[in-house]
Amino acid sequence: MEKKEINYIKGDATNPQAEGKKIIVHVCNDIGGWGKGFVLALSKRWLKPEQEYRNWYKSGNDFKLGEVQFVEVDSDIIVANMIGQRGIKGTKSVPPIRYEAIDKCLKKVGDKANEIHASVHMPRIGCGLAGGEWRLIEPLINQNLIHRNIDVFVYDLD
Repeated sequence: MEKKEINYIKGDATNPQAEGKKIIVHVCNDIGGWGKGFVLALSKRWLKPEQEYRNWYKSGNDFKLGEVQFVEVDSDIIVANMIGQRGIKGTKSVPPIRYEAIDKCLKKVGDKANEIHASVHMPRIGCGLAGGEWRLIEPLINQNLIHRNIDVFVYDLD
């Protein structure tokens, strides 16, 4: 079996380039805020991920760091709302990203991807508003997805 690695491609993560079932993953905060960053591109394309995220927040039902909400937006596309960010503002030394939460979320995404035989698509998660560093996120993707033989596509806008 050939060794998998992350596929880096130019393009828009809301328009995943692959056959079959696809999971689009992105990082959400734990305070119910949706309005900046990648979520704007998601909301432009589909209303359901934002609606479901807001309902989940209101319900308080397992709405916490490390949890994932899977929202079907098309017969072959699921958006994974991953809670991997504490609040929306960091302190001088600590950005909002929580790597342990991202790790837990990606494990759940890996379980789901294997269960439904899906590829996983994302922008450089956690590296925008969450203030994370790709060199710390990439090993989590390798560990939770690539090493489990899941195809992963990371999109950089042109």
